[in-house]
Amino acid sequence: MKVKEVMMGTPYTCRRETNLGQAAELMWKGNCGFLPITGADNKVCGVITDRDICIALGTRNKLAAEVSVGEVTESKLSAGSPEDEIHVALLTMREGKVRRLPVVDAAGQAAGVLSMDDVLLRAEPSGSGKIVELSTDEVVRSYRAINQRELPQLVKKHTAAA
Repeated sequence: MKVKEVMMGTPYTCRRETNLGQAAELMWKGNCGFLPITGADNKVCGVITDRDICIALGTRNKLAAEVSVGEVTESKLSAGSPEDEIHVALLTMREGKVRRLPVVDAAGQAAGVLSMDDVLLRAEPSGSGKIVELSTDEVVRSYRAINQRELPQLVKKHTAAA
């Protein structure tokens, strides 16, 4: 099964200079919580999530129109291709610890978005007597790996002996 068979096509995108208010409005219109970020060449160069927007606005004393997408996103990008096998995309998602993956064409431009929701809707239970391309077991293992929490370690303060 190829990513193009599972992904949602024609995603909304934004630019690094887009402000958070505009990005939130695009997410509202597109009924999504994730936008690929494109550069001047229309190539995908990052992503922003609804969580990124909420945390950015909750930790700054600024209006959404005063903060750009580029100020709150990392440059690290995990992405897939429409021609990738779904198992390759799931591996990319596990390694990047992401639940949504921008899908880019050969030119690096946005072709779609693959979410764990999309993958889950296409999964089938194994052991049904037929060959399953994408098993619910594999999706659950991937989802668990993506969501495994790595909590910060507390460091005890050492006090000088009196």
